[in-house]
Amino acid sequence: MPDAAERFSGVADDYDAVRPQPPADLITLITQWSGRARPDVVDLGAGTGLSAVAWAGRARRVTAVEPSEGMRRRAERRIAAAAGPGTRFTVLDATAEATGLPDGCADVVTASQALHWFDPDRALPEIARLLRPGGVLAAYDCDWPPHIDWQAGAAWAQMAGRVDAEQARRGPAPVHRGKDHLGRLAGSGLFRHCEHLAAVGRDQGDADRLVAVALSAINHATDFLADGCTEDDLGLTALRAVAAERLPQPRTWWWTYQVYLAVR
Repeated sequence: MPDAAERFSGVADDYDAVRPQPPADLITLITQWSGRARPDVVDLGAGTGLSAVAWAGRARRVTAVEPSEGMRRRAERRIAAAAGPGTRFTVLDATAEATGLPDGCADVVTASQALHWFDPDRALPEIARLLRPGGVLAAYDCDWPPHIDWQAGAAWAQMAGRVDAEQARRGPAPVHRGKDHLGRLAGSGLFRHCEHLAAVGRDQGDADRLVAVALSAINHATDFLADGCTEDDLGLTALRAVAAERLPQPRTWWWTYQVYLAVR
């Protein structure tokens, strides 16, 4: 989607610095479902490469597909720094709806924090075309916010509510297509079996990271700040204060992932 590519074109470094990487157990699960010890993987909407590099040493080949130039360049740098022997990486300038890749080239297709930006009428047939028989689509999204403690969660919820209220005041705005992934996958008729499950990951973060993740994840917050809203208006001042109190140094963050698996 051009809108999605444009939306993320100028925030690649900020996005890469604060977003979580998929947990290793999730990669193990997807590999098990694929039936391949070292699958060929196509990562759609690869962004800055956080999902692609999770396959380093685990896949035979990874093709990261990303239409945003800024995101793609950051992915190339991340992959060059993280990739080791045994996995061949390619970064491709293309979209999920039209990858240009050959039929049946993948054992696994992944979409991390991305499937809701795709045009399902075009992207799902393209995914089915890429997958070999028995291949697996794995689409996964982390829930916002990360689980730290109740004070941090409450401050995040307050900010999200204020941003939603500001959006309602301004009127409807174009957004992504929502996350009824299981219904769309099952209803497409392209996959023999579909499932939804939850997975858990963890990492660490401090106060600055929590604020940065909120600005990255809460839709339109940065747009409204640039268009005249104050940090007080949107609850960001309160979030900063709670983050400074609760995370004076890095603490463990727990992430919940919603995972959608579909078998070709």
